[in-house]
Amino acid sequence: MNTLARWARAEWGLLYVTVRGALAERRLRAIPMTIGAVCLTAVLQFVQNQSWGFQFVQNIGSVRAEEPLWVALLRTPLSLFVPALDLPVWGALAQILVVFGIAEICLGWWRTLVIAYVATLAGTLYARVGIALGPHSPLGLPGSDAQVVDTGPSAAVVGLAVFLGWRYRAHITAGVVIGAMVVEVLLKENLAGKEHLAAIAAVLVVCGISALRHERHRCPDTDRAISSSGLPPIQS
Repeated sequence: MNTLARWARAEWGLLYVTVRGALAERRLRAIPMTIGAVCLTAVLQFVQNQSWGFQFVQNIGSVRAEEPLWVALLRTPLSLFVPALDLPVWGALAQILVVFGIAEICLGWWRTLVIAYVATLAGTLYARVGIALGPHSPLGLPGSDAQVVDTGPSAAVVGLAVFLGWRYRAHITAGVVIGAMVVEVLLKENLAGKEHLAAIAAVLVVCGISALRHERHRCPDTDRAISSSGLPPIQS
């Protein structure tokens, strides 16, 4: 049990301390953007399930690869908060509350939104590339996927989970997330699964850029202070 506790502390210790401290001090005031995102997603879910609101939500937040690129780019930011019609909305709300909430505390609201958007945009753009490559390519998609409605927070959630795992040295957790997405594609080769892998690839590039910046601005005194705390060093 001690071994398991030590592993958990090494894997999630810094992340846990950061989140617990913020929530204990400010409670829900620590995650205003996340609360807003949950409310926005719930409202969009309600509206799109009404006869008068379905087309409106489609027009402002629904992305399909068959549509012009400029339309997809305009709709992509909001598409992140439009729940997929074939999945239970509580799943999307829970994903946003937990993963976005942790990310907002650890990264700040604007970094959270940037990474979420990068991951979502990577998936959206990959769909067009995959369809152009065709179903016979390992990275390709069938032409019918051009008509699939592409909405929901899943790509953003996966991207944020990987980034947080890298930044807070929860490498096993990040590896499990990546492995789960690979298994998803192997078991059920669909648009969503491959978009998740595209989101991960984009976020790993962001991690690489962040690591290079960290090396250029590394402060030895800060590194020693973090090391003396017994927790794994944080990356920026």
